[in-house]
Order: sequence, then structure tokens, then C-alpha cells
Amino acid sequence: MARPLFHLKTVSPRALAWAGVGALVLDLAVAALLLGVAVARWAPPQDLPWTPLRLDEPVGIATRAKFEAVAGDPARCRAVLAEGGVAFVEAPARPDGACPTEGTLRLGPGALPLSPARPTMTCPLALAYVFWTRHDVQPAARAELGQPISRIGHYGTFACRNVYGRATGVRSEHAAANALDVAAFRAASGTEIGVLRDFRGEDAEGRFLRRVRDGACRWFRATLSPDYNAAHADHLHLDRGRFAACR
Repeated sequence: MARPLFHLKTVSPRALAWAGVGALVLDLAVAALLLGVAVARWAPPQDLPWTPLRLDEPVGIATRAKFEAVAGDPARCRAVLAEGGVAFVEAPARPDGACPTEGTLRLGPGALPLSPARPTMTCPLALAYVFWTRHDVQPAARAELGQPISRIGHYGTFACRNVYGRATGVRSEHAAANALDVAAFRAASGTEIGVLRDFRGEDAEGRFLRRVRDGACRWFRATLSPDYNAAHADHLHLDRGRFAACR
């Protein structure tokens, strides 16, 4: 009797199951690769976490994560400001005293002017300020007031003091030039919108102030308004400190 040229081997059910799993994994990997190529080609850059943060792009899905990464890197923080058309100069370091500061800067042309002009601030605070004014303040002003904002009035950035000016306790973020107290907004027409007078109003000015307060929460770690307590009745406290708050 002639022998068969080959023998058929019985494959175990377990081996077949693992082969099916392997094929499924391969199919999923190919599908993920094709999806990634499609996303990279068609999705806007502000939605892609691996693209650079840019000040002139709309806010997208990945903007917040990219913003936080850049804010923690002094060189990248300055690069994003410069690439976005924002001029700045390095502020002198204060290495001595009760409230030493270093790595601070003063914003120049390209940023919405502040009054008093060009206060000292950390780069993360400056970055948050320019993103806030471009992506929240000006759009809210055009929507609610029908005109842009020309200047923002403030109570200062640097002050060597504790929270609420207490004799003891935690240092304020102002002690590191890492906070900004916004008191008023001047519209292009010259109209002034003040936090103390207008924040709780039901008119366009009140709606504008509440919108910019809400928008600030995207960029600043702490945003404190008249809704927080009486100590903030006349200003919006905006800082890039350790503690998060949005009120």
C-alpha cells in the first residue's frame, strides 16, 4: 500500500483560538494605523496633541494639554509668545529679600496693553494672559459690547505679601509675580467696564465680565471674582499657582 505524500496534523482548539486572537490584533493594529494617518491628515492641528502650541490657532481638543506643558517650560513658553507675535523683555531678577523672583518678564507690543503698563510677571502668567485676551476677552467684547477692548486696568502683579495681606500664613502668588488683579476693561470707544460697578449687572457689561471670568478659568489655575468673596468685589484675581479655583 502506498504511503501518503504528507500527513495532516490535528490543530488543537486552543491553538486555533490564539491564532484568531493574533489575527484580530493585527487587524486592529492596521485599522489604528490607517485611522492615525487619516486623523493626522484631516484633523486641525489644534486637535492633535503632537503638534506645536500656537497662539494664533483656534482653541481645540488638545490646546489645554499643550498649553499646560508649554507653561511649565520657560524656553518653550517664551518661544510660543514670540512665535505668536508678542514682544517681551526679560525683567531684572530679584535674588535677595523676602520675596525673590527670577525668570520674569514684561510684555510689550502684541499683547493687549495693561494699565499700569508692562508689569513684571512670570512667563506662565504672561502666556495665560495673552491666550485669555485673544481667545476669550476680545471675542466676548465683540459679542457683548460690539467692539474690542483696547486696554485692561489692573491693581498689580508683584507684591511681597501673604494671602490677604495677613501678618502670617501662606505667601500670595503676587509675592512671586505670578498673579494679576484685573479691575477694569476699556473698550475701543473709551467706555470703561469696571468689576466693582458692573460685574453683577444684567446688561451687556455684566454679561461681558462674567464671560471673561469664565474664560479665564481655562488658562489660569485660580480665577477669583466677586462671586468668591468680598475681598474680590472690585477685581478678578488671576494666578498660575498651585491651587485651582474658578469662582
